[in-house]
Amino acid sequence: MSLTHRQGQMEGDIKNVMRYWMDGEINTFITVWISAYLSLCYCYFAGKILPKGYPRLVAFLPVVGLFLLLPLQLHSAHLAGTTSFFLSWLATFKLLLFAFDQGPLSISSISLPRFVAVACLPIKLIIQPPKSQENGRNHSEKGHKSFSNYAIKALLFALLIKTYDYEDHIHPGIIMVMYCFHVYLSLELILAIAAAMARSLLGAELEPQFNEPYLSTSLQDFWGRRWNLMVTRILRPAVYLPVLDWSTSILGRERAALPAVMATFIVSGLMHELIFYYLGRVKPTWEVTWFFVLHGVFLMAEIVVKKAVNGRWRLPRLTGTILSIGFVMVTGFWLFFPQLLRCKADERALAELAAIGTFVKDVVRALNFTVNS
Repeated sequence: MSLTHRQGQMEGDIKNVMRYWMDGEINTFITVWISAYLSLCYCYFAGKILPKGYPRLVAFLPVVGLFLLLPLQLHSAHLAGTTSFFLSWLATFKLLLFAFDQGPLSISSISLPRFVAVACLPIKLIIQPPKSQENGRNHSEKGHKSFSNYAIKALLFALLIKTYDYEDHIHPGIIMVMYCFHVYLSLELILAIAAAMARSLLGAELEPQFNEPYLSTSLQDFWGRRWNLMVTRILRPAVYLPVLDWSTSILGRERAALPAVMATFIVSGLMHELIFYYLGRVKPTWEVTWFFVLHGVFLMAEIVVKKAVNGRWRLPRLTGTILSIGFVMVTGFWLFFPQLLRCKADERALAELAAIGTFVKDVVRALNFTVNS
């Protein structure tokens, strides 16, 4: 359909606007998520009936398989990427933990709406300690950042998107730096929107997803306490702790953390490869996995060095931040971004953002016509 015909069809008719934009991908997206919600309802009631362990695991495996297939129905970079992260990674791992009565879904008193929200969204409920009301209020205030914090980041993201219009006149190295900020800002804003929706629907406080990663003073600080904390909270009980228990019996307590760290980064790398496949539908090059393996190796070295110096010497905070963030960005240029660029995920994502802008303009134009007519 030509742009002129589309504008003529939709001008002044809000129903036509919504019908046009709801066709195709959006309809598929809605169908995918209805399937996910129904599957999670099944898991909720199965968890009430079946004992923990292998009976529950067998009941959940068809849902796990479905969650691995659902993102293949989507072709939008934003919709496929978000859905694969929420369902194929987070929801799948949460269900596997729940099968053995672990993880955020294992709260015995959790209601069905909260179970579904916690399972398929990157959120974790804050369990208030049974102390004074003041202490509970102070704890909850840590669950989310101020509105101004997100408003500033949304403005920076909008400016960043606008800057891409002049990328032909910008050095490729600067473009790569912009991609780093694009990934961080888009992830934080998407996760914040999901958390805000869950907070309004559930009436509960949620743990934060990011903790200003650009202030990291070490790789441990970046990956363990600041970057995409929902993934950290899922990988810790699902991968890190089981490998730690196993390696403690073989290597002893002193060295047990090293293989646990490496196993966690390998699993993270493989899950990123899966998400990249959903985004581009191209054969994996394993560069992303090597990115995480490299970070696992350097983080293990960092742990060993910290134990050796035992607090007798420490890098200045600013130096640690420059080295940590610099290492993340340089290795990202080398191993993380090339696969995204080869499948043109950046071009598709920017085109989709432009389409959202067009959608908003169409709605505003149709509403204005309706009010004036």
